[in-house]
Amino acid sequence: MPSLVTRFHLLLFGVTLAIAGVALVHVPEGYAFAAHWQGSAADWLWPRDIALAMAPVLQLVLIAAFFLLGRALTKNHLAKTRHILEPALTLLLAVAAACQLGLLLIGIGSDFDLFRITAFGLAAVLAVLAVVIFEAERHSYAGLRMPWPIPSDRAWRLVHRASGLAGGLAATGLAWLAWTDPGPGSLVLAMAASLAALPLFAAMLTLLARRL
Repeated sequence: MPSLVTRFHLLLFGVTLAIAGVALVHVPEGYAFAAHWQGSAADWLWPRDIALAMAPVLQLVLIAAFFLLGRALTKNHLAKTRHILEPALTLLLAVAAACQLGLLLIGIGSDFDLFRITAFGLAAVLAVLAVVIFEAERHSYAGLRMPWPIPSDRAWRLVHRASGLAGGLAATGLAWLAWTDPGPGSLVLAMAASLAALPLFAAMLTLLARRL
């Protein structure tokens, strides 16, 4: 039966687990990751084992959720949304894997700040996505795909303009945080919030648009 979870998604999950294994070997047991900085002192610490477990657990939840979503969709709706949902899952898993690698680099004392690089990269992706959604025409390949229809051309334009602007604001805010570097904890929360809030915002807009 068709599934939204591909072998590449499972590979990303395996890579994240492998990074966690390497970190457990090379990062001391009592080590705590500095998640937020107040001046020159860390005021938020992540215990090693809890920090390293978060990305694999999150990825496992995402894989399960997308697998169940793929089973719940009809064959026709799955075919129409696969080109959006599969890349979305890839992006989510890749961000989690990059954060896991960032923890490993911090734990071994590297100055390579992968958290900031990941945040800048995600901001760039969101900016491109915002432009694509803002400029999308009705029934275009790049338009929003929901289980319910957007009833009119006017509602379509309003939903896509508003969603595109929200994506642009999220990209700008994330880039600013990455530039100011408040710490990995704040960047992770900001990335998670932007990835979760934008689809929910778009979904609520499409529901409201049904009343227009």
